[in-house]
Amino acid sequence: MVEVWHTENEYITYLWRGFCMSTPKDLRYSEEHEWVKVEDGKVRIGISHFAQAELGDIVFVELPQVGDEIKTDDPFGSVESVKTVSELYAPISGTVVEVNADLEDSPEFVNESPYEKAWMIVVEPADASEIDKLMTAEQYEEMIAE
Repeated sequence: MVEVWHTENEYITYLWRGFCMSTPKDLRYSEEHEWVKVEDGKVRIGISHFAQAELGDIVFVELPQVGDEIKTDDPFGSVESVKTVSELYAPISGTVVEVNADLEDSPEFVNESPYEKAWMIVVEPADASEIDKLMTAEQYEEMIAE
C-alpha cells in the first residue's frame, strides 16, 4: 500500500514499504514504470523511483546504441539487479540520439538518483502526441497505489 503524504511543489512524496519516495510532477509515466521528460523537442527516458525500489540493487544496465529505433511498448534495454533481470519498455517511438554512458560503470545511479543521474536514453520522438497518452504523476501514483 502506498500512503501519499505530501503533494505540493514539484514532487508527490509518499511512503511505500517504509521507504520515503517521490515522483516529479513535471514528468510523464508509462504503465511499465518508465518516466519521460520533454526537453527541447527531445525526450529523456528513465525508470521511476518506485521501479528501482521494486528491483533492488541494480548491478548492470543494458541500453541501445545512438541511432537505434525504439517502438512504443517494445523492449529497448534491460536492468539487472541482485534479484532479477527486467526489460525496459519504450514509452514512445523514436530514434535514440543519446545514451547515458555513465550507467555502464555506475549502474548504482539507478538506485541513488533515478530522475537525475540515472536517465537512460534521449529520443527524438517519431510522434510527439504519444507523450500526451502517458500518465501524469497523479495518475501514476493512483496506479502504483492499487
